[in-house]
Amino acid sequence: MASDSDFIKTVFGLKMKQFRQKKNLSLQDLATITGVSKSYLNEIENGKKYPKHDKIAQLAEALNCTYDDLVSTKLDKNLAPITEILQSDFFKEIPLDLFGINKNNLISIISDAPKKVTAFINTLIEISKNYNLSKERFYFAVVRSFQELYDNYFPEIEEKAKDYIVENNLSEKPHSNEFQQILEHQFQYEIRSLDLEQYGASGKLRSLFIPEKKLLLLNELLDEDQKTFIFAKEIGFNVLNLNPRPNTYSWLDFTSFEELLNNYYAAYFAGSLLIRKETLTKKLSSFFQNNEWNPTLFENLIEGFTNSPETFYYRLTNILSQELGIKDLFYLCFTKKKNSDKIQILKELHLNQQQAPHANATSEHYCRRWIAVKNLSNLKENEKLTDAQISHYKDTGLSYLVISTSQRNPFSDGTNRSYCIGILLNSSSLKKIKFAKSSQIKTVDVGVTCEFCSISDCEVRQAPPLRLEKEIFNDNMKKSIQVIRKELL
Repeated sequence: MASDSDFIKTVFGLKMKQFRQKKNLSLQDLATITGVSKSYLNEIENGKKYPKHDKIAQLAEALNCTYDDLVSTKLDKNLAPITEILQSDFFKEIPLDLFGINKNNLISIISDAPKKVTAFINTLIEISKNYNLSKERFYFAVVRSFQELYDNYFPEIEEKAKDYIVENNLSEKPHSNEFQQILEHQFQYEIRSLDLEQYGASGKLRSLFIPEKKLLLLNELLDEDQKTFIFAKEIGFNVLNLNPRPNTYSWLDFTSFEELLNNYYAAYFAGSLLIRKETLTKKLSSFFQNNEWNPTLFENLIEGFTNSPETFYYRLTNILSQELGIKDLFYLCFTKKKNSDKIQILKELHLNQQQAPHANATSEHYCRRWIAVKNLSNLKENEKLTDAQISHYKDTGLSYLVISTSQRNPFSDGTNRSYCIGILLNSSSLKKIKFAKSSQIKTVDVGVTCEFCSISDCEVRQAPPLRLEKEIFNDNMKKSIQVIRKELL
């Protein structure tokens, strides 16, 4: 909620509506009894108006309750959990209008069926506990949903980036020095490179911005592409006038959902500066016309724009959906620590309604048949490894063309990364990507996690197939029941 005043008005409206419904009164009935207009009563119930003392007294008398019953912010047990929701960060921070949600309409839904909504809310709370859904994970999930709602394409930012490129005559493949000069001269930044570990910060802290001095501190371990992206993102914060904003590149903490959203906008702007939409669309369309898959050609395509596969792969999610009409796709970023078999999904995005593959927060084992995971395991001494496969999800029957690149992490922690883009294979995508039919690309049956995979003969399984075991158990139980019925009937 925007303020305590909004909360008080909303709670008053909820209570009035609850008392009215208990007496089986319509708004018109209540208007007739009290002499208060129906439209005004409607505004009260929707949390837009708070009546004066004399009108509250009239309403209390008509609803057969006390004055204190109406003005108290304490809700009965049917609506009690809603108090927490109304006062939570969710209503305070998330701009519901981004999703076309009107707060008053949402409140009306809650008040119409308080018991059912309360049960639903309690269910969500229970699920969040079981799956370790923290505030941070929740907010990141909301941002992803926002991206997916708009196919991860924002024309206003694309246009502002395009105008900025022209106005500043930026290079086709910008260098960090070019952006550094812009920050120093246009926006009066001071930029320093430091050994941040001497202050107790790990190598994962890439940058720190001190707004009071317009001072940008960079980790001296950063490579050229990392510096370039950070500089481009800082330009984005300034050009788009994004505030509030995070002051660290690595997420340590954030004060609001708006801050998280603004960080995304700045990163989008940076991607638009580094990889131009028109050029990528043209070269990507040409690459898709190849009859055979060639990983070297794909790596050359990446290197024509950037030495950062991460920047390139993520930029694909903007361009494929809007410019090439390929909207059924997913993007994943995996990490694997040195001397560890644990695979984690760091970033994910789904531009269709299919949610497989997807991240989970229960420490389950991701499918080792995924090309991105196999790449991580086979990286070894190579600095970079690119490959493709057709992943057939046995449980859903869907097949994706998945292209993946893995690379060694330049930081000292030894964590390597693997990026992949998955494109749903259907009549439309097969027409646009000729090499998707190439015999060079293997088709592999895959699952999501070992624990919930129905592939019975998997050679790289990391954990027992709980779903499969349950299915076998249920099948055996059904057979036993049939035998019993046959003997007794």
